[in-house]
Amino acid sequence: MGKKVAIREYATPPQVIYCGDNLDQLPKLPDGCINLIYIDPPFNSNRNYEVFWGETKEKRAFEDRHESTKSYIDFMRPRCVELARILKKTGSFYYHCDWHASHYVKVMLDQIFGENGFQNEIVWCYSHGGKSGHRFGRKHDIIFFYSKSATYTFNGDAVRVPMKSGDTSFGGRLETDDDGRKYRLVYGTKNSKGDTRYYKYYLDKGKIPEDWWTDINSLQASDQERLGYPTQKPVALLERIIAASSNPGDLVLDAFCGCGTALVAAEKLDRKWIGIDVSPTACRVMAQRLKDVCKLREGKDFVVRDLPRSEKQLRDMPPFEFENWAVIALHGIPNKVKVGDMGIDGRSYPVSAVPKGGKKAEEMAFMDVWYPIQVKQKDKAGRPDIDSFEAVMTREDRTKGFFVSFDFTSDALTEINSFFRKSGKAIIPLTVREILDEELAMKLA
Repeated sequence: MGKKVAIREYATPPQVIYCGDNLDQLPKLPDGCINLIYIDPPFNSNRNYEVFWGETKEKRAFEDRHESTKSYIDFMRPRCVELARILKKTGSFYYHCDWHASHYVKVMLDQIFGENGFQNEIVWCYSHGGKSGHRFGRKHDIIFFYSKSATYTFNGDAVRVPMKSGDTSFGGRLETDDDGRKYRLVYGTKNSKGDTRYYKYYLDKGKIPEDWWTDINSLQASDQERLGYPTQKPVALLERIIAASSNPGDLVLDAFCGCGTALVAAEKLDRKWIGIDVSPTACRVMAQRLKDVCKLREGKDFVVRDLPRSEKQLRDMPPFEFENWAVIALHGIPNKVKVGDMGIDGRSYPVSAVPKGGKKAEEMAFMDVWYPIQVKQKDKAGRPDIDSFEAVMTREDRTKGFFVSFDFTSDALTEINSFFRKSGKAIIPLTVREILDEELAMKLA
């Protein structure tokens, strides 16, 4: 954490993650309550976006929702209208997109914020990713920067970047002062006597970035901050935006916050924040990230609201989301593979087996002490479901496993008892109601 900031009163409680469609959540926020809004909505890219950890069986499918550019803009327009409503008159708005619909997004934002509200079209360039032999490589995203009025926060000095050394790259011949600092003389206007004034532009002072950013690369598999979220952005990118367009104590909103990069950056820079995401999995993961990275305590330093709390909500949840909800509720790690997962939806690692300091999911995958988790989104899991899980337990030679469903048939429960008597391997049946009522302590022991 950085320096302390003055205590403020906020029109809406900060440090909150809301789970749900932002079109349902945003109307609950009052007018003009947010200093800075950043959104990175799903691009209209005619492809499916995976919600987390590379699922392939069930994906957050924008292919169907946004079958055309028009439908994508129709989806985004009411959300951007709501975002403009809750933005303060002195606030700033950043919309992160790519080449698929950026031109249409710009027209939409001009209509909502006014053409005079447009400040920058930032081109974020990166070098990683696939190549093409049919066209020039598409290696940039677009970030549109709008303000709600002519009076808005812009802290250019807070985001200065180093100048390149060398006479040519610095824009002219360099001089060196008595202290050894390199500079270039920059000529300005004439004074009252007709003499041209000039000042020294020092190389080591750096510069305010232009509207094309090449110094922050996209995340790679080896990057420590990478979580596996398919559209995860680097913290450095969000830190630049937040530092430039807000002050300590200001309220930052990300209405498509995914794995929570904007929230982490805001927390590191002493800003208050609000996050919204439709995915319960993403909300739980970003909560864990805030705990791990920012050392925040859920329930005290921040809260997660509106997660599914009823059996009806869970029955209506997409299958992969239901699986992830159940596995995470058991403090397990969801399986990266949903097709051909060999009957394992997740793995639970007993506390006694986890090394001190914790492990990332990919590191824990190699640990030998773990219990399989199987999840069925059905009214009653039957004996055939248990038979299949018994095969998993035998194949993996696991002494314990967890099976989650809304309920179990009497034949299923009888088979669980019989399997334990024959093999000594315990299958722990857990109902959704038991998880919701948090009646897990004894069964998870």
